Amino acid sequence: MKKTIILLILAVFTQTGCKDDFLELVPATALSSATFFTKEADFEQAVNGAYVPLRDIFNSRSWLLSEMHSDNTYYARNILFGATEQQEDLADFADPTSNGLSTNTHVLNQYRLDYQIIARTNQILSQIDDVDFDAANKANLKGQTQFLRAFAYFELARYFGKAPLHLEPVTDREGAALPLTEEAGLYQQVISDAQAAISSLPTKANQEPGRVTKGAAQMLLANVYIIQKNWSGAEALLREIVNSGEYALMPTYGEAFSDNNSNKNNQESIFEVQFLEGSAGLNGNFIYSFLPRPISPSELEPIMGTSNPQPINGEGNNIPTPDIIAAYEDGDLRKDESIAYVTLEGSLRSDKTYPYIKKYAKKHSLHNNTGTNWPVYRYSEALLFLSEVLIEQNKTSEALPFLNQVRSRAGLGNTPATSQDELRTAIANERRVELAFENKRWFDLVRTGKAIETITAYGNRIKADPFAYYYPEGAEPRGNAFSNISLYYGLPAAEADLSPHF
Repeated sequence: MKKTIILLILAVFTQTGCKDDFLELVPATALSSATFFTKEADFEQAVNGAYVPLRDIFNSRSWLLSEMHSDNTYYARNILFGATEQQEDLADFADPTSNGLSTNTHVLNQYRLDYQIIARTNQILSQIDDVDFDAANKANLKGQTQFLRAFAYFELARYFGKAPLHLEPVTDREGAALPLTEEAGLYQQVISDAQAAISSLPTKANQEPGRVTKGAAQMLLANVYIIQKNWSGAEALLREIVNSGEYALMPTYGEAFSDNNSNKNNQESIFEVQFLEGSAGLNGNFIYSFLPRPISPSELEPIMGTSNPQPINGEGNNIPTPDIIAAYEDGDLRKDESIAYVTLEGSLRSDKTYPYIKKYAKKHSLHNNTGTNWPVYRYSEALLFLSEVLIEQNKTSEALPFLNQVRSRAGLGNTPATSQDELRTAIANERRVELAFENKRWFDLVRTGKAIETITAYGNRIKADPFAYYYPEGAEPRGNAFSNISLYYGLPAAEADLSPHF
């Protein structure tokens, strides 16, 4: 955390004229918090600014540190292209860590983006009760702020297992260097903030689309309770979501995901990060990172639909593994909605056909510039979570309808599982395919105690048959691949220069 005069970077969102309301960012301005916070509109701008780091997190970071850090996706090795070692380190569980510190740029950026959210939300929460304005609007803004701070600490707890716990604005160098708080302490703060957010936030029907809601805060808190094996606490929250009437599964799996400029924040969406195609700086481009390479304009155009496709070289990331492809049951409609294939004539492999993530490949106008939203929490996950917590409490007859509701939409029959152990396996498999490529798999492996075993076996498969995992003939994984399989990332080494506690 860097010492600064207290400055708040405020990013202002406005309504678009699109069918779906949307939080839009306009150019940022640096202002002194001592003079800025005088009215409701000031806090609206500040809260909008606290959302902003989520774009970079989900566009450029989360899939590297979670989905590609699992057995769901890998990279498509291009031996003619370099400068991808740090991305490969994350996928290969080979990030060199010394004394609990990592020099990986992606790890550093994730850490700093979470603390951007924390710094902005701390500033808001330190001022908002001192300014008089409409009580309902204040509660809404305060609830959004508490959710965002909770979410940032949730990420830090899951990625690092410990981090400094800042709850007040940093005003000097000494205040920036706090001792590390262990995972349990971080989760305690997440719980506190999420509970406060639940009591303050409006329901989805009464909230501006794109902003967090009571349901989103309930989902986050239930997620924490599940990690802590507080099954009954999670059950109560998830039943409220299911019984609220605010959410429902979309008719088909493909309809659950945002298009480029429509179908955003739909009935299945509990919370999604907003993007907008165009030149205003609101766009994403994560689907372009998810393509195998080198890909020519003629190969790219049918996928993206742009009028100006450009060749993309380098190394493709987040490529579906043979493992996730094999995880789908016969007849599962989600498979063809989630994964498609492209043949690359420029590939060095004899098999030039690669899978890619189809569920985010939406037609758009501008090359490398998309408006597809990122799903953070969907209603289908609430159903699967509820089924899981009921199974863990041996309420199997109550759990089955929620699990089977998700399977039914996928074109599958009721689960054949009956015993608690069988149902645990069924839930794990269902989560894997239902939530594929949504950054859930790694965290599921960790919380169920299966990460080390699963990734060790996965790494052995890659080393035994690199060609099956998109290496050209004769190419092999690096010597350090799968040499550092651990549950947490090292803290950023660059931050150790600023703190004696790292």
